[in-house]
Amino acid sequence: MRKIVKRLGIFVGLVALIGLTAFVFLNEKRPVAPPSAQADSLAKKMLAAVNKLAWDSTRIITWKYGGGHTYVWDKNNNFVFVNWGDYRVLLNLQTWEKGRAFKGTEEVKGPDLDVVRGKAWAYFCNDSFWLIAPFKVFDEGTTRSLVPNQNGTNDLLVSYASGGVTPGDAYLWKLDASGLPLSYKMWVKVLPVGGVMATWEGWSKQPSGVMLPSFHQLGPLKLPIENLRTGRSLTETGVSGSIFDPIR
Repeated sequence: MRKIVKRLGIFVGLVALIGLTAFVFLNEKRPVAPPSAQADSLAKKMLAAVNKLAWDSTRIITWKYGGGHTYVWDKNNNFVFVNWGDYRVLLNLQTWEKGRAFKGTEEVKGPDLDVVRGKAWAYFCNDSFWLIAPFKVFDEGTTRSLVPNQNGTNDLLVSYASGGVTPGDAYLWKLDASGLPLSYKMWVKVLPVGGVMATWEGWSKQPSGVMLPSFHQLGPLKLPIENLRTGRSLTETGVSGSIFDPIR
């Protein structure tokens, strides 16, 4: 027994040492740079590359993220359908109290309703960001700065003082010559290490003209964006036109 405990202690110590080493060598300090008009210009170039005007006129977006969460988002009416596991949640972002949730065939009510709605909203905030973050660089509470890179050009640092579920996060965008995002590094509360990089890949032009990605690579982890459809109406994207009737 003593030998087992000793070996377990050695194993735990090694894991802790590896974790500390990773933190020391992989943890990257967040860049410090002042907001500037030049940074705003680079952000506008990115918006042009992903066609922000087409995004603004897109009404319905449906997608499945990371193989787990499915969404139908009616931008015009601020309605969101979220599905994971046995749960189906209808969020009315304009009038929160109208939101409804179901587990299997049973409607969730009472104190559990707000818990489930809150979880669905947190999923939506996170997963929609991984779909449309380029369009959010001028959101209220953001600042934009230029950070020189090794290629002699600049990357775009976008800092969020408010919004979403983790205000205070920052993202350093690397863009191609046209302004299309290639990747970003993250300084976010949910990660203990700063400067973790995720790619933005598989860009495709949607019927509305907006450019959206189809997957991200985060270290060895591939995060697919599947069943992506955009349109001017629910039926145009293959969704029942009555899906949001219960929360209108």
